[in-house]
Amino acid sequence: MNFVYPSFLWALLALSIPIIIHLFHFRRFRTVYFTNVRFLKEVKEQTATRSRIKHFLVLLARMAAIAALVLAFAQPYIPNKDNKLEAGSKDVSIFFDNSFSMALDSEDAALIEKARSRAEEIVSAYGPDDQIQIITCDLEGRDQRLLSQEDALSRIREVVPTYKVSPLSKVLARQKQTLELGENKQKELFIISDFQENISDIASFEDTSITLNIIPLQAVAAKNIAIDTAWFESPVQALNQTNDLIVRIRNYSDREVTTELSLILNNNNRPGGSLVIPPRASVTDTLDIGLNKTGWHEALLRVKDHPIDFDNEYHFTFYVDEQVDILEIYEDVPNPYTRATFQENTYFNWKGNAVGQVNYSELQKYDLIVLSNLNTVPSGLTSELNTYIRGGGNVLAFPTIGCDLIAYNALNKSLRANTFTTWALKDRKVSFINYQEFVFNDVFEDRRSNIKLPETKGNFKLQKRASAGEEVLLRYRDGGSFIGKYTVDRGNYYLCAAPLSTEYSNLVENAEIFVPMLYRMALATGQERKIAYQIGQDNVLETPNRPTASEIGYKIAGTNQEGEFRPSQQALGSKVVLGVNNQIRLAGFYDLFLTQGEILDKFAYNYDRNESLLKFLSIDAVKELFSDRANILDGDYAQDFGTLIRTQSRGVELWKWCLIFALIFLAVETLLIRLWKT
Repeated sequence: MNFVYPSFLWALLALSIPIIIHLFHFRRFRTVYFTNVRFLKEVKEQTATRSRIKHFLVLLARMAAIAALVLAFAQPYIPNKDNKLEAGSKDVSIFFDNSFSMALDSEDAALIEKARSRAEEIVSAYGPDDQIQIITCDLEGRDQRLLSQEDALSRIREVVPTYKVSPLSKVLARQKQTLELGENKQKELFIISDFQENISDIASFEDTSITLNIIPLQAVAAKNIAIDTAWFESPVQALNQTNDLIVRIRNYSDREVTTELSLILNNNNRPGGSLVIPPRASVTDTLDIGLNKTGWHEALLRVKDHPIDFDNEYHFTFYVDEQVDILEIYEDVPNPYTRATFQENTYFNWKGNAVGQVNYSELQKYDLIVLSNLNTVPSGLTSELNTYIRGGGNVLAFPTIGCDLIAYNALNKSLRANTFTTWALKDRKVSFINYQEFVFNDVFEDRRSNIKLPETKGNFKLQKRASAGEEVLLRYRDGGSFIGKYTVDRGNYYLCAAPLSTEYSNLVENAEIFVPMLYRMALATGQERKIAYQIGQDNVLETPNRPTASEIGYKIAGTNQEGEFRPSQQALGSKVVLGVNNQIRLAGFYDLFLTQGEILDKFAYNYDRNESLLKFLSIDAVKELFSDRANILDGDYAQDFGTLIRTQSRGVELWKWCLIFALIFLAVETLLIRLWKT
């Protein structure tokens, strides 16, 4: 047994006070009148004996009461292991795991509610002079300070589930940082968590100045399914086309699960089919999304699952252009086949300009630019096309016989494309179509071998460059490239080896190749726009640069919650980079605007799926992880957890028993004085 205040034991010298009082107590005699003095001696002897016994017992009771009081103030305790309880106030840090996995049920309550109860009991186990930190997975700046007992209890009651996942190594570092700022010498640290494997990354904890207490909570059953991700098979969505959406759903449990997938598109519910997901596996399902209007679309995928429901929904947005703008730049007259192809479809808006009449400042508004049989490419146009493609535009180039190869190759080299060498009058036939590339993917319902492919009577030979990242769309039988694609930053450059002239090529006469090829090139994009972002990870957005943006400033508002905020903004050419800086905390849809009501862009955000994998450390694994560096406390302890905390972390305190015994001895003294008549 040890004492918190051993110096107070000097107060045991006070035991001499009742002894001195007893020894120097002069009894006062009363005069007793007897009618018969025959029994005087006998009465005197009996009274003296009983009086001595009574006074001796009273003396012992007083001494025992004083001794018990002295021991109570010295605070005796039986130490736990090697713990040594010291005098003074303490600095305490409590980590309250409020991640989504804490929504699972324990034997009698949800883990997050049990964690809240344990945190409150820990705080209540300390005194009003102790300083306490409450820290959660959010790692908020306001939690980097020590609170009073009352404020700590209020902070615990405010904790709600969060999308954030914090590794325990980072949490421990924050806790230690706060405790080091405290003025008290004694430091204690608590971790209340379900100890998911993906956060339990503690390699070592060797700080002997801090007492570490671990409180693991165990769920009754760990089962969960989640919509992992979703994506469109085609990078561009359009009207009256097959828009296949691929959805991946994962089963994190150890048994087979049957669920139903539903789609809510623009607030219209579209029931999906039933899915059977094997244990610890994933399945993909394809949904055909038919579109009957242009503009922005909000969509929500949903499955049913309990109790982990943060990953049951997947929000995404996409945009369908109201019109696709095409610019054909020609030498003298536009190509009649190109113009006719686009003008037959009202979805495409065709415009033609002679090479000397092009307004360079308007190039960015077009989705596709066709260079139709130009004799040369002016240097100014080369520079503007380079900027246009890198910003996300598409360019299709058809050279003409006798063209300025130096000017064309200057454009090709700037876009890391293969270069023209010599003109060759030679019959060549296309034998290969790249069905895997977007331009020809899903164009033909039947990829029959008897499709009529283009033939040429003359073409330019291409010099292969090692740095060129060509993806062949149409290839000659001898292996040469007829039309190749070069992805440059966000845009695409399509280069044909033959002129767009019926004299040397019959490409325009092959409508089943030529027409869908032009349509798809106009719809293509070098960098697919993300249909969904992840909260906490995707903190940078992109949107087209608008002339008035720098004057007014962009704002973002959630459609499923109140409030708006202004993101950080940085203009980079034709794009503006927006930084949300963790200001988006709820899954849902978010609108970008300059003026209220005029939506410029839409973004969808979903929660991180890290917490979907419900794989926890067992109690034995937790003990092995921390070895002898921490006290492992049973988080499912059903009785007074505060008492367990005091016992486990500080030892068995005996000062309350000392007070009880002091009261008992004082009561004995009172009874002896009042009831023992001498």
